[in-house]
Amino acid sequence: MVKVAFVGCGGIHKVHCNNLTRNPDAAIVGHCDVERERAVEAAHQFGGEAFTDFNALFDKTKPHAAFITVPPYAHGGMEEAAAERGIHLFIEKPVALTRETARRVSAAVLHAKIICSVGYCLRYYETVAIARKQLEGRPIALATGYWRGGMSPASWWRRMDKSGGQAHEQSTHIFDLLRYLCGEIKEVHAIGSTGCMSKIAGYDIHDSSVVSLRFKNGASGAVFSSCVNGNCAAAGLDVVCPDLELTLKQGSLTLREDGKTIQIESKADRFEEETRIFIEAVKTRKRNKIRSTYADAVKSLLVTLAANESMRSGMPVKP
Repeated sequence: MVKVAFVGCGGIHKVHCNNLTRNPDAAIVGHCDVERERAVEAAHQFGGEAFTDFNALFDKTKPHAAFITVPPYAHGGMEEAAAERGIHLFIEKPVALTRETARRVSAAVLHAKIICSVGYCLRYYETVAIARKQLEGRPIALATGYWRGGMSPASWWRRMDKSGGQAHEQSTHIFDLLRYLCGEIKEVHAIGSTGCMSKIAGYDIHDSSVVSLRFKNGASGAVFSSCVNGNCAAAGLDVVCPDLELTLKQGSLTLREDGKTIQIESKADRFEEETRIFIEAVKTRKRNKIRSTYADAVKSLLVTLAANESMRSGMPVKP
């Protein structure tokens, strides 16, 4: 049985807890949050003990694995503390708010030789595996993605110094999936717009952004983000090759080739699948099924940090 502890009891915490309660190989032993009431509520609902200090959580419950489900600005400290104790980690994206934090955690994970999976859940659709196989070896001309929707209700999300903005905190899924399917990104050039959300208190992130991408394999790309209208929420990507056009929208995959169109729907729950594979990896000590390691997730982090830097400077930036 894999004993699991949680640091951070926000919205995604409940998603992972619900999946773990259905997993016969996992047992939730504790929850930690800076707001004790949330930790107590989580313990009441999912079992385990409530804490406000992650060191106390780790020392008392002695978990085999910890889920780090905190906002971007709160990363750092708990990961190193877990690694020092040999506790395996599942870390929600984005893994940090700064390069410095990511480097520290990366070094701790590497030194401790622990298993570490990052919550880039879109990678766990079976249709993404099919898309990756379809694109393998093909020249790619254009790869574009988008994330449109409303503003998150979380107060930290609307602050640049807390979330890093929509491209960094939310559209990171799209940047990551483009990397996973199309290869590494060597340069970004971004613009951001503001003004549509001026009536919202404590809001200083971009309303929308466009990030142009240059892939190392020569392909061109872009990611479009907007958080001004929840009524038109959508997320997905398109990849154009000389003999194939591929569209992914959530778990749905559309392939257009030789005048034929094939549509495939994913049957797996992406959150349940990433959780199941992580618990299996901790139990068996086999990492091969994990689709986003910490080192790989840092590469996606560097792309969105570069995009933010480009929005500030107006110049192209290399991740």
